[in-house]
Amino acid sequence: MPRAVGRLTPKDLGLVVNTADPYSVEVGEFYAASRRLTPEQVLRVELPVKAVLTPEEFRSLQGQIAGHFGAATQALALAWTVPFAVNCNSITAAVTLGYDAGLCSQTCAPSRLSPYFNAATSRPYTDLRLRPAMLLAAKDVATAKSLIERGVQSDHSLGLRGGLPAKAYFIVTQDRARGVRAALYPPPGLSRGAGIEVRVETTQALEDVDRVLLYETGLSQVDKLDRVKWVPGALADHLTSFGGRLDGKGGQMNALDWISSGATATYGTVSEPCSHPQKFPHPQVLLLHYLQGSTAIEAYWKSVAWPQQGVFVGEPLAAPFSRR
Repeated sequence: MPRAVGRLTPKDLGLVVNTADPYSVEVGEFYAASRRLTPEQVLRVELPVKAVLTPEEFRSLQGQIAGHFGAATQALALAWTVPFAVNCNSITAAVTLGYDAGLCSQTCAPSRLSPYFNAATSRPYTDLRLRPAMLLAAKDVATAKSLIERGVQSDHSLGLRGGLPAKAYFIVTQDRARGVRAALYPPPGLSRGAGIEVRVETTQALEDVDRVLLYETGLSQVDKLDRVKWVPGALADHLTSFGGRLDGKGGQMNALDWISSGATATYGTVSEPCSHPQKFPHPQVLLLHYLQGSTAIEAYWKSVAWPQQGVFVGEPLAAPFSRR
């Protein structure tokens, strides 16, 4: 694990708003005010309000982003729920790494390695010429605003001397195909200095647990999310094929259920990835970058080696272990 130096702050972020989508306009305005973004940090575009963009439609967005944001912009928040994909690519990966047409002929194949995986840098555009992107996505405007408020509230809130530790749960289920990350789970234990207690449990679903910072599992459907009490800034995801199908048409639980239950960021794939663990967040990389004070967008993006099919969702700047 590299030692993280610094983190992204509001001045490093660009915000993209779709003027054709009332959700995007309202959520974008709320986010800009919540994180005190300047007018120059906001790009307004007009996109089709649909689940999946064609490569041609995406090229227009890509050109507008490149033309508007300068060298100071290190990362992007996309203020919408749809579109979440460009053909078989996620929209966050296409914006960050470029569209990969070849992957769509065989989505179960390995995809290209992200240069941002497990990187030490807090200046991804300066050092790597990429801007990690995250969707401000939720099932409705009210839920999106609650998500944003949780992200802002989380800043500097954990890892404090004398504070109660937060809990990171890594779940081993009976679903072997979706449980391939179990071999990557960290050892359980309490670290008072870091302000975290790691728990590795064998169960189908957590219930009646509190102070949950991290919840990682492998299932097509995660039950009893209403029995989980999250801390602001919590991260959660489930390894399954279509968790990133945010329109609910993947036949599986999608990532927005985590957001609705109170998580602050999540991840899911938009096309069939097969069970390559590299296409999903690496449990230890995710946890350890977050504990070092990185933001949610940094910790999540740095934890996925092959992110081309995965959509990142949440409040990008949430940083509960950051220091003022």
